[in-house]
Amino acid sequence: QVDNAKDFLSMGGLQLVIEGLNSSEAALKEHAAFVLGAALSSNPKVQIEAIEGGALQKLLVILATEQPLPVRKKALFALSSLLRHFPYAQQQFLKLGGLQVLQGLFRQKGMEPLHVRVVTLLYDLIMEKMLLEDSQHGEQMEEKLQQYRQVRLVPAVLEQGWCALVPNLLAMPEHDTREKVLKLVGVLVAFCREHYRGDPALGTALSLLQSEYEELAAEEQREGDKDGYFRELLGSINTIIQEL
Repeated sequence: QVDNAKDFLSMGGLQLVIEGLNSSEAALKEHAAFVLGAALSSNPKVQIEAIEGGALQKLLVILATEQPLPVRKKALFALSSLLRHFPYAQQQFLKLGGLQVLQGLFRQKGMEPLHVRVVTLLYDLIMEKMLLEDSQHGEQMEEKLQQYRQVRLVPAVLEQGWCALVPNLLAMPEHDTREKVLKLVGVLVAFCREHYRGDPALGTALSLLQSEYEELAAEEQREGDKDGYFRELLGSINTIIQEL
């Protein structure tokens, strides 16, 4: 709740929680990150205080070092809440090597549950900027747009090899995971087209998924669901294949 978070901030609670991220106790660190993420959600005032209080650096340290999965999961939740709709934080995140930290999670065993959350975060941040660029601008929006123009997220994603990394996740069996990966691949196609065209594994993965979802969409239609979930996924796959 936004009001609770503001009261929490004015009473000095936020800094205590940020300090809790340094705790040597995993449980305390996990709960501190969870409280921080909840307070940050859609709350610009708290986001500003948190970044001034050093929360971004502490969250990246948790994600970059050996920590139990639940601790990293909550740290990623707090990081996502801090970055969303806050271009200044996104800029600092890139400066501090945040993308490399997230990439590190893909190289470690046992971190698979975080992969789809990372993909979702990247998709949301890229779309956030694109939607703002496409929208009608008042004076206030123009100022925000200037801030977003300084966030060089897509170039950093390309430079750091995410074009190759993301499609590998299409091998995951869960439909929900595939849906999120397809969304990000769909956005990255415009920037990663050459790489994707030269990736035979991606072509094979898309063909297999196309066949699977054609069957599932047909079954959905037979059951009377014309605009079903699988039909939507099939549409995403077909669009990517056409773009390539």
